[in-house]
Amino acid sequence: MGTRSGVRRSPSVAGETVAIAARLRPGGPPRGFYGGAMLLIGLTGGIGSGKSTVSARLAERGAVVIDADAIVRELQAPGQPVLAAMVERFGPTIVDADGALRRQAVADLVFGDDEALADLNAIVHPAVGEEIARRLMAEAETDHVVILDVPLLVESGRDDLAGMIVVDVDPDVAVERLVAHRGFAEADARARVARQVSRDERRARADVVVDNHGSLADLEAQIDGVWAWIEGLRA
Repeated sequence: MGTRSGVRRSPSVAGETVAIAARLRPGGPPRGFYGGAMLLIGLTGGIGSGKSTVSARLAERGAVVIDADAIVRELQAPGQPVLAAMVERFGPTIVDADGALRRQAVADLVFGDDEALADLNAIVHPAVGEEIARRLMAEAETDHVVILDVPLLVESGRDDLAGMIVVDVDPDVAVERLVAHRGFAEADARARVARQVSRDERRARADVVVDNHGSLADLEAQIDGVWAWIEGLRA
């Protein structure tokens, strides 16, 4: 395994071409898959990995970012059908006096309750998928680099990506960040990290691994390398 511009290549692949080709739909590459020259790149990472920071930096370099977490927040805004369905299922205590979602209340309700979590996912995930598809089609005739920023991208099994970027961090580091910066209780943070697909599984699917254990300067250097890799795919 080699390095380029601070970007670590996944040990699971022999090279960019082989790694990308291995996951394409039969019959052709994903560039042009939606009808144009759009280049679709997946971005994922565990909770607390710093994935959102990476996507923001890629946007600064010219990428169009489709952020699944941001879409969820939009769909769960007051007056939206998704929020109405959630209230119908989980009760009025999940919203505040202004009708805004109390996210921690929902998290508490589904924590450790597989049936409740499945019901929540059945409400939210289809709507998110439809909105992602709509935004992808809106970009289809462009030549944009589109970053699909999805926490569960590995689990989704998407086969329309030109490549996948994984932001990698040790689970203990992720827990520390969740506690220090997002106000999680340590037990809750560890439970959330443990529920996700394993670090090894993510890395095995990666075309590029961004190691986010260091400083912001280290991360910026790696993102420069990621962007150079993306530009190479466009050539």
